[in-house]
Amino acid sequence: MKHPVTQQLYDYWDSLRGDRPAPDRGEIEPGRIRSVLGDTFILELIDRDTYRYRLAGTRLCALHCRELKNRNILRGWSDEDREALSTLLAAVNEDAAAAVIGVTGYTERKQAVDMEMLLLPLHIPGEGCSRVLGACVALEQPYWAGMHPILSQTIKSVRLIWPDERPAFLRPQPRGSVSTVPRFSRQPSALQSAPPLPLIAEARRVQHLMVIEGGKS
Repeated sequence: MKHPVTQQLYDYWDSLRGDRPAPDRGEIEPGRIRSVLGDTFILELIDRDTYRYRLAGTRLCALHCRELKNRNILRGWSDEDREALSTLLAAVNEDAAAAVIGVTGYTERKQAVDMEMLLLPLHIPGEGCSRVLGACVALEQPYWAGMHPILSQTIKSVRLIWPDERPAFLRPQPRGSVSTVPRFSRQPSALQSAPPLPLIAEARRVQHLMVIEGGKS
C-alpha cells in the first residue's frame, strides 16, 4: 500500500479482526478513523453484478463530483475491468481476502488521476461477509478535483492479501527484502516492473489479469 490513508484503514481493520478472517460490521467506530473518513466507503453486496455504496466519504464524492450513496461501484468500468473487479469483490466476500487496487480515473476531458483503492471484508451475523469496508484516495490531488467528475476508471494493478498474511508495511523487513504478498497485474508492458518474486510463485490468469500467487507468511 502506497498511501497513508489505505495503510491507516487497513491497520485499524486488522486490529479489530484479531484472529478472525474479518471483523463484524458493528465493531466499526467512525471516531477511531476520523482522519480518513472522507476517503472511505462501505459497500453492500446485492448480487455479483451489484455492490452498492451504503456510505461514501465527502472527499471521495467530491472527486467524482456527485453523491455516490446507492450507486453501484461496478459502474464506469470497461467490460473487462468490470468483470475483473467483480471477481476481486467475490474474493473479498467469499474468501475474506483484502484487495489493494491501483486505479486510474478519467474525466470527460481525458484528464487522469492515479488512485489507490482498498477493499476489506466485513462480517454480518447470519449473512457472512456481505459488506465491504473500503477507501479510494488520489495518490496526488489533481488541480481539477471537484470541478470535473471522474466518469470512467481502469484497473492498473491489484494485490490480494489473504486472511493469514500481513502486508509489508505492518511488519519490519530488512533492507532489500522481497514482499510475498500476492500480486495481480496487467501484462508487464502496461506496468512498472514488479519486484522479484519468490521462486515458488506460479502464475495463472483470472479474467484479463495475470495472477501471481505468492507464499504465505
